[in-house]
Formats: sequence, C-alpha cells, structure tokens
Amino acid sequence: MTSRKGFIGSLITGCCPKCRTGKVFTHPFYNFGKFSSVHLHCPACGIKFETEPGFFWGAMYFSYALNVAVAIVTIFTLMVFFNDPEYWVYVTVIVPLILILNIPMVRFSRLLFMYVAAPYRKYNPNSIVNR
Repeated sequence: MTSRKGFIGSLITGCCPKCRTGKVFTHPFYNFGKFSSVHLHCPACGIKFETEPGFFWGAMYFSYALNVAVAIVTIFTLMVFFNDPEYWVYVTVIVPLILILNIPMVRFSRLLFMYVAAPYRKYNPNSIVNR
C-alpha cells in the first residue's frame, strides 16, 4: 500500500484531495493537448472529482489570483533589484512569464480549487475503502 502524503505534498504532486494517493490528472503537464484532463473518479478511492457540471469554472478565480501574484512579485523584483526600469521592460518580462506559467497555473488552480471548495475536501483516512 502506498503511503499517504501530507496536504502540501499531495497538492504539489496532484493527488486526490480525499485519499491523497490517486492521481487527479490523466496526462502529464507537458502533454499540451490534454494537460488539464481530469479523471472522472479517483483511481484509488473512487470519489467523483467533478461534483457538478461546470465545477472547474470556479478554478478560474484561483488562476487569476495566481497570475496576479506572479505579476506583483515580478514587478517588485524588477523595482528593487533592477532599479525600476522603464514600463516596456515590465511588459516584456511579465507577459511571457505569465504565458509560460499558464499551463502549470491551470493545473495548480484546479487542484487548489478542489482542495478548498470541494465537498469531499475533508481528509479522513478511515473512510477510504480498500479495493
């Protein structure tokens, strides 16, 4: 039997919010065609990931917040360490950075939304039925 991970470890590795062992995504993040595809049910405990139609639309808010955080950290870094360059430098750095980080952000925001807003987010190792 696989050992259960902690909250942060299972969030980073993309594991189920209920059992913390089953994988949420069907494909790796570098598969650009299906990077956001989610299993219908957890392979380990069998819970349904998308609890209602359009459930993952709420993850857009998390994605937006993460992108704003990246932009703020980048602006702060440019202001402090690069002596407040001109505005075109900010745009030239921030826009490609957000575009590059978009795929990991989409996956992470879906996971974060599942961990925070899903009705099955309570971790109870005793409720998991071994198959």
